[in-house]
Amino acid sequence: MTEAAGGATGTIVAGSHQHGSPYGVTRGLLLVFAVTCGMSVANIYYAQPLLDSMAAAFAISPASIGLVVMLTQAGYALGLVFIVPLGDLVDRRKLVVAQTFLSAVALVFVGTAHHVGVLFAGMIVVGLLAVVVQVLVAFTATLSTPSQRGRAVGLVTSGVVIGILSARFVSGVIADLGGWRSVYLTSALLTFVMSALLACLLPRNATKPTSESYGAILRSIPTLFLRDRLVRGRAVLALLIFASFSTLWTSLVLPLSATPLFLSHTEIGLFGLAGLAGALAAGGAGRLADRGLGQSTTGIALALLTCSWLPIALLHSSLIALAIGVILLDLSVQAVHVTNQSLILAAHPEAQSRLVGGYMVFYSIGSGIGAISATTIYAFLGWPGVAILGATFSAAGLVFWCLTRRGSRGVRDLPLV
Repeated sequence: MTEAAGGATGTIVAGSHQHGSPYGVTRGLLLVFAVTCGMSVANIYYAQPLLDSMAAAFAISPASIGLVVMLTQAGYALGLVFIVPLGDLVDRRKLVVAQTFLSAVALVFVGTAHHVGVLFAGMIVVGLLAVVVQVLVAFTATLSTPSQRGRAVGLVTSGVVIGILSARFVSGVIADLGGWRSVYLTSALLTFVMSALLACLLPRNATKPTSESYGAILRSIPTLFLRDRLVRGRAVLALLIFASFSTLWTSLVLPLSATPLFLSHTEIGLFGLAGLAGALAAGGAGRLADRGLGQSTTGIALALLTCSWLPIALLHSSLIALAIGVILLDLSVQAVHVTNQSLILAAHPEAQSRLVGGYMVFYSIGSGIGAISATTIYAFLGWPGVAILGATFSAAGLVFWCLTRRGSRGVRDLPLV
């Protein structure tokens, strides 16, 4: 295997090796991947601050307009199971370009919808196609050399975090300027441009599709998770860390917008921007995983995640403490998430797309559990109850890691070289 890393340009050139691609990957292409991921995942979250406006536009009740969020998430879940595994079966370049182009079309339908049925159908398709994020993560792992896979996956995944945390703020600002439809039409235009850019930049014939049938691929997903202790353990950690993550971000608006704080949506959105600091952990966590320190990185991040709930619990006493806690939480979740993906993708290079799809199902389950639990707990116990809930999810992840660490295959710490 031969590798050359360009210092100033960040270019990575990979020679022939077992798990990487002979095409290599440049930092510029990784940045394009990261931007595409951020734009795609943001489409899922744009609606949350716009629901009142959308309800008024279609003359439906606030309870019914909540279907917009639910249907988008349902489409995303279906995409994880049925579209992402296609990355192991067909040329990923064609799959990525097709998904981004069709996403732009779906966004146009949403932005121009004048019937609620068209709106709901469009949101399902938007969620369904947003899973291009996971196809790109698997594509990144394929193009990277084994020694640089974690860093590359970390950089691309940072785009996902930026998209999630900035979507609500961005949609609110654009909607204030041009209405809720302008949010989706702007995203559609940018997505069309990104689709054309990807068609020009993505390497051709860079992946070797499997000879397995589509049905065989779908059937193999639960088998991978049932038989491989490493994959199974990392999936459980994903569920717990994103339950903690969702506990914070689902319920945070409730105390911040209520007495005595009464913060505006723009001011609340600034806490999401503060959380962007967590994206900076992606590259560092990936590099540590590349050096064989995935287990140590996971343990430290889980401990930090648990501790982050202490300053978060001080919301009513200090917004500065809250901001510090938000940064620590996002940094910790991102570190574990990147490490998880780096390790499981390296374990099964022949099944990267289906692995990412299956792994993200656990992410979705954890996010749903956190969201439902947080709002319920807040109604009965207020913000202190939410903080205890989030810390419990985090501590459970730390305990699980401690109990399963020695049994994890292929992830022991290695000496630095």
